Amino acid sequence: MEHIAARGATLRRALLLTVVILLVELAGGLASHSLALLSDAGHVLTDIFALGLAWFALEQSKRPADRRRSYGYQRVSILAALVNAVTLIVIVLAIGYEAVRRLMAPEPVQGGIVILAALIGIAVNTYVILGLRGDTKSLNIRAAFLHVAGDIGASVGVVVAGAVILLTGWLYIDPLLSLGIAALIAFGAWGIVRETVNLLMEGTPTEVDLGQVTREITGTERVAGLHDLHVWALSSEETALSVHVVVGECPLSDAEHLVRDLEQRLCSRFDIGHTTIQVESCHPCGDIKHGAGEHNHPHEHVRLVASSSSAGPRAEGSGGPGR
Repeated sequence: MEHIAARGATLRRALLLTVVILLVELAGGLASHSLALLSDAGHVLTDIFALGLAWFALEQSKRPADRRRSYGYQRVSILAALVNAVTLIVIVLAIGYEAVRRLMAPEPVQGGIVILAALIGIAVNTYVILGLRGDTKSLNIRAAFLHVAGDIGASVGVVVAGAVILLTGWLYIDPLLSLGIAALIAFGAWGIVRETVNLLMEGTPTEVDLGQVTREITGTERVAGLHDLHVWALSSEETALSVHVVVGECPLSDAEHLVRDLEQRLCSRFDIGHTTIQVESCHPCGDIKHGAGEHNHPHEHVRLVASSSSAGPRAEGSGGPGR
């Protein structure tokens, strides 16, 4: 719990400092008439969304599950990510439009203000990234880390653009760099859109190989086969699995030990924290088609349903509904 509190404090501090960078670059961009600096401010806004999303997801993860949200509130981060992606797309379109306009009619830019504002952004972002560096196990924080690292690179480009304008007076560097930053934002937005759609479709997380999961389960002693294997993400940090495992005839106690062993290995190797494993022995249902609307078929045998997030396993008699 102390680790979660420390992580939350780090994210709040990083979020506040990033807001400061946004204000500095926004003011500098307006004062210097630099589209590149304003574009970098738009990129900083993506950092704010990333950091805010990470902090929001962390705070929501503290809320306990209830009758309406049996898995808790972790999937709220998906909605926040969707808003994030839509906002980024709007920013990219605005930057692209203004950049094309300025390529057709360049405007004077004060390179000194551009360099000063960008250097302030680099200094503060460096401090932020050093604070995030030691805690990149979390996917949310890792994404925020990459956002801030990308912003440092964009700010370096803005410094170069300001220097070019001061030394040569070539104003086209400003809108050209703005298009490059817009492409960087678009690349990040596309990644967020893909991840969000995958989560909404309850797709298999990219870091989980279903083939390896299958081999891990079927390579277990007593396991003769499996079917109905599903792996999906509850949030960007929580993964769930459900599967029907076919075994030879064995006592209920042995089936329970088998389930617990599978839970432990799936968690340690694939970081799957929520597992629901149905053990089938006498009458496996693997030959029954599980199309839409066909999942509630009867099982004429005793089965063990165990969940790693429940109080313990339970036995169900014949004729009970299937998952």
